[in-house]
Amino acid sequence: MNDSFQGVIAFALLALMLWLGSVLRSRVPWLRTSLVPASIVGGVLGFLLLSFDLLPGYSPGDFTTLTFHFFTLSFMSLCLTGKAQKSDALGGGSIVRGGMWLTLAWSISLGLQGVIGYLIVTGYDVVTGSDISAWLGAIVTHGFTQGPGQALTYGGIWETEYGVANAAQVGMIYASLGFLMAFIVGVPIARRYLRKGFNANQASRLDASFRLGFFTSSADDGEAQAPTMGRMVSHPGNLDSLAYHLGLLAIAYVITHLWLTFIQGVIGDASPWGIKMGVLFSHNLFFLHGLGVCVLMRMIIDRLGLGHRVDDETLKRITGSSVDFMVVGTLMSIQFAVLYALLVPVLLVSIAVTVASLIGCVLIGRMSGKLGHERALTSFGCCCGSTGTGLLLLRMMDADFSTSVPKELALFNLAIVLVNLPILMIVAPIVPSLTGGTYLLIFGGSALFFTACLPLMWLWSRRRSVSLNSWTTATRVSSVAGAPRSDLSKGAAS
Repeated sequence: MNDSFQGVIAFALLALMLWLGSVLRSRVPWLRTSLVPASIVGGVLGFLLLSFDLLPGYSPGDFTTLTFHFFTLSFMSLCLTGKAQKSDALGGGSIVRGGMWLTLAWSISLGLQGVIGYLIVTGYDVVTGSDISAWLGAIVTHGFTQGPGQALTYGGIWETEYGVANAAQVGMIYASLGFLMAFIVGVPIARRYLRKGFNANQASRLDASFRLGFFTSSADDGEAQAPTMGRMVSHPGNLDSLAYHLGLLAIAYVITHLWLTFIQGVIGDASPWGIKMGVLFSHNLFFLHGLGVCVLMRMIIDRLGLGHRVDDETLKRITGSSVDFMVVGTLMSIQFAVLYALLVPVLLVSIAVTVASLIGCVLIGRMSGKLGHERALTSFGCCCGSTGTGLLLLRMMDADFSTSVPKELALFNLAIVLVNLPILMIVAPIVPSLTGGTYLLIFGGSALFFTACLPLMWLWSRRRSVSLNSWTTATRVSSVAGAPRSDLSKGAAS
């Protein structure tokens, strides 16, 4: 029985670090001021404890698997969540166009970050005489734009299938630094936007609850009351509602596992056009196949009229909790020895990628028109961490998510997969099998292609806006022209 506790205590340590992070955030003034999330604080604390061997019996490797599964759960629970309810949101035009602006920013970053990472490590080897694999620079794009789960996924494939030493670990390091860069750079930008009044939702403010990290027990001093966590779906005398929703995710997990096991037996060692199909259908890409399973499950649930049996708020809480555990697990999975050995090139790559992503996201945000500042900050968070990071930065400018940007992010999550499917599904898993020139051609060409789409997107958005304004004006004129004279007199008098 003793042996069964290793994994359980590892999970308990993640939860403990989150709890300690939340307490430190509420008690330490500079942490409150900097608005660092508890997951970052707890993850850094856990990393330091492991580095100084203050958690005997545990190493960074004990938290790698947990991080992978929490990442997978966060995506699968998000895809089980239904469509957002309509509300009188602060609109920024078409949600489709807004989502496409975010998609273009992310897609350009995906290719550009990979090229920057590859070239910097190659240049570092030339200058210093080192022999670091350039693929350890290229994997930065999977750590920054896609987060720890995919960095671990692709890094694991590169390491086991193609012999790129420490690829998974370096990918996790990039993902951790991406989270840190998003907050170190993103929070001051958000504050500047708030001071300048650039945010469309003027009700947003950095209140005491936001700084403290906990809701107060009452609505004193203008503070908002704590929101509820959702509604009960199953009667507690039968089954707890949280257990019911976890059961839905368990069904999706089992179906995904059975699908991958079945298809692996069918394809065997097939390698059409030199592409190892076994890699594309390995459990390392569990999250991608699980995403599709959950989308189909939700479609079936809604088609059968059983949407009332699923509480979206509960699923959102599962998503949020999974992201918190994923972040702290990512930081605790870093091996200090690997970080120390590659510190200089890793920092050079991370800084260069952060600057390039920031410039690109700000420029694209300005081109997107209304809500451009919100889109710039949100896309920067997504390009340096994950969708959760982007939402957290957006919340500073849109505290109650009343603008249309959160809805644009829902479209964005689907669009980035569809638009970049050839790179994410086919090219990324087999990158180390490519020559350097081929890699730069594919990723650099992708970045250039989406950059070339920006002027077309701008023209399309502008024409749609002009057409909409013309239609609105014509409608108002025709309404006034058709109004009775008495109504026109009343309007003039008022």
